Amino acid sequence: MLPTSSKGRMATRANPIFPHYLRRIIKWQQMDIEYTFWQMLHLCTSPKVVYQHTKYHKQTKNQWARDDPAFVVICVLLLAVSAVAYSAAYDHSVGHAVYVVLSVTCVHFLLMGAVLATICWFLTNTYLREETSNSHVVEQRVEWLYAFDVHCNSFFPLFIVLYVIHFFISPLLVAHGFVPLLLSNLIFMVAVSYYHYLNFLGYEVLPFLEKTAFFLYPIGIVIIFTPILILSGFNPSRYLMSIYFERKKGKLGCVKSGSKCLFTQPHI
Repeated sequence: MLPTSSKGRMATRANPIFPHYLRRIIKWQQMDIEYTFWQMLHLCTSPKVVYQHTKYHKQTKNQWARDDPAFVVICVLLLAVSAVAYSAAYDHSVGHAVYVVLSVTCVHFLLMGAVLATICWFLTNTYLREETSNSHVVEQRVEWLYAFDVHCNSFFPLFIVLYVIHFFISPLLVAHGFVPLLLSNLIFMVAVSYYHYLNFLGYEVLPFLEKTAFFLYPIGIVIIFTPILILSGFNPSRYLMSIYFERKKGKLGCVKSGSKCLFTQPHI
């Protein structure tokens, strides 16, 4: 159950930060690349340190969200490189490689990220804000751009696990047998659980929100369903690889790495 709905209407005015943020995407000289890589490293090792710096950013810039799009730009570039690597290993078609790159960057990261950010933005502003009886206190709300920042922060370690590490051990993960099945499910469980943990940290740092432990609930669901998926024989690695690198429908084929067939696909 979510906490009782907060009174008050949602702010509808446009955020003046957003147009400025979009304009900076094409201006590399204005991006702090070094600080972005520092954030990416610490999101994998000490994520609370990153959100401690978010507090400093609020004090100096008077906004929770980043005003530097470097994190998003670098994530898109890294995703594109990983998609090209998968396509080079499992499908040698240039056209299909373009399709995979666009799917991963535009759908997996940007579109799904925007949807998830909007859901979290709505939930936090509607249900999780602290009630205040002091009329002199300035009302605070979660910025949509900050919600998208939280998604990006949470997505990067997931990218490292499910796109980079997964790529190097994919010949093992897509093989038949219990060990590949177990490893694939465990890797996905860890990646998705850590995503939601970072999501929780992103909202827990905001002093005007309460009951942010709500964002930890999906971790419990993931932990419960993982053994069920293992017992049912579902291998997420095989499933996702077959979606993007399947042969023509109606034929029995295999996903290849070079000249080696890694796994046989079922009839569709």
